[in-house]
Amino acid sequence: MKAERTFDLLEMGKATYSNSPVLASKQNGVWIEYSISQYQDYANNLSYAFLSLGLKKGDKVASITNNRPEWNFLDMGLSQAGLVHVPIYPTISNEEYEHILSHSESKLVFVSDKQLYDRIKPIANQLPNILGVYTFNEIPDAPYWSEVYEKGKSVASEMAKELDSVKNSVTPDDTVSIIYTSGTTGLSKGVMLSHRNFLSNVSACIELFPIAAGDKALSFLPLSHVLERMVGYFYQTKGVTVYYAENMGTIAENMKEIQPQVFIAVPRVLEKVFDKIIAKGKDLKGIKKQLFFWAVNLGFKYKEDGNGWFYNLQLAIARKLIFSKWQAALGGQVKFLISGGAALQARLARVYWAAGIPIFEGYGLTETSPAISLNHPKGNRNVMFGSVGVVIHNVEVKLADDGEILMRGPSLMQGYYRSPEQTAEAIDSDGWFHTGDIGKFEKDKFLLITDRKKEIFKMSSGKYVAPQAIENKLKESFFIEQAMVVGENEKFVSALISPNFSFLHDWCARHKIHFENNIELITIPQVQSRFQREIKTINSQLGTHEHIKRFRLVAEQWDSKTGELSPTLKLRRKIISDKYESILASIYAAGKDSLNGDD
Repeated sequence: MKAERTFDLLEMGKATYSNSPVLASKQNGVWIEYSISQYQDYANNLSYAFLSLGLKKGDKVASITNNRPEWNFLDMGLSQAGLVHVPIYPTISNEEYEHILSHSESKLVFVSDKQLYDRIKPIANQLPNILGVYTFNEIPDAPYWSEVYEKGKSVASEMAKELDSVKNSVTPDDTVSIIYTSGTTGLSKGVMLSHRNFLSNVSACIELFPIAAGDKALSFLPLSHVLERMVGYFYQTKGVTVYYAENMGTIAENMKEIQPQVFIAVPRVLEKVFDKIIAKGKDLKGIKKQLFFWAVNLGFKYKEDGNGWFYNLQLAIARKLIFSKWQAALGGQVKFLISGGAALQARLARVYWAAGIPIFEGYGLTETSPAISLNHPKGNRNVMFGSVGVVIHNVEVKLADDGEILMRGPSLMQGYYRSPEQTAEAIDSDGWFHTGDIGKFEKDKFLLITDRKKEIFKMSSGKYVAPQAIENKLKESFFIEQAMVVGENEKFVSALISPNFSFLHDWCARHKIHFENNIELITIPQVQSRFQREIKTINSQLGTHEHIKRFRLVAEQWDSKTGELSPTLKLRRKIISDKYESILASIYAAGKDSLNGDD
């Protein structure tokens, strides 16, 4: 049997998951696992309930929640009833919530907890399209999701034929989900994705990675993120059990508990894991500290292929003495992990691979369901550090004259919901989707992303600068958490830098530098001087016109919750520019007092 609609995975799962659970989450300190029969039972009864409530094929239902098995029960319950799932990030603004819930015309909303219920209920009360808000956690005086499930059980016998009829009417090209792109500017757009979109992407990836039925995955990237969504279907096709991390703070503990073979992460998570490892290494003494950094520096020199016998001999020693502890911290059973959502630093990929933890970086967008290209272990030499891999077999990619990456294929979205103008702008008359990313091919097959088309700026000299590439180099510094490069229509390039305050505080402690808060910290001459050294190192790797002539440290850590980053951790340049307008103005003000970072 081949899955043509997402809910076909439930029937297929009877064979695939015959001896293992499908989903699991931790409740009151205990992992609760769900079998395929329980999964299907929950989905069926939710479908019965939705139909009995009068929802019709094509109606929308939203979810705003952390990762949990109930998300999947809801997703499949909606899918097989011909309804459209609108998953929403739990970290966006009230303005965005109102926009998405109204624009999507959602009929029902499912939220995870009291905090979200208290935010969403007043918004829902103002929107006539919303019939009810339910919670996954039991909350006093709030409708609980099991009420819907129980209603479905009570009407199962009378609704069974109707559900069968609806399921038979659902085609691979019916819309199964609308995912609102987080966006770095303006209100988000609703990307319409069909069953075929998702499952064609699963099909293209299914044989590329060495996992099998009975393996375990840890999930913590939000299920509202298209990558985790597609990979969830991928896991279910392969028979992998998905364990949902309790929260971002328990990932390390959950890794050790379940010992996963695979997980998905955005680069920032991998960077933070690495930063913590390095911080622990700095606390070591004597020969242990020397061995630790010898191993790390050896890791930075790792090659995709062609490591010599002497390097491999050293690597075997490093893995036994140092890197085995890194593997143990991830549970000791990781076969590989996938990185997506943003650019992964090549040096990080190298050191993880050297540690025996292969990272396969890929590329795609919400609009492409998402994978366009992947580094992968299938075949011969399909990994290149610094690239986003090889184009998957069932999509086409070409580069426009200006280097923009164009894509078409069965995983390309149906369009933007209620926005034919924006759809026509994104997909040309020949069916090519204009990604907005600038790229190039190396070695005839590896795709490299060089920047976002709209983010490249022109200096007053006429030279063009791709800020993302410079920002990625800046973030290679242990001292720098985030950076935004600026300089449009100016004589030189500058940067706003949000420090890695955890690392910086440790550095200050070692150098006996005292401060009361981060506002004072970033003004201390020794700190500014240390950052200037970092900038000098990075400038040596850049073209002359790209050199960062001035920089400013900011006292705030940028985050999606405070608005500087999107939910997928991309810079929101307009918001950052507005927030630090006076600082940016002072950088380029002629004749003002000396600014840190001047050449």
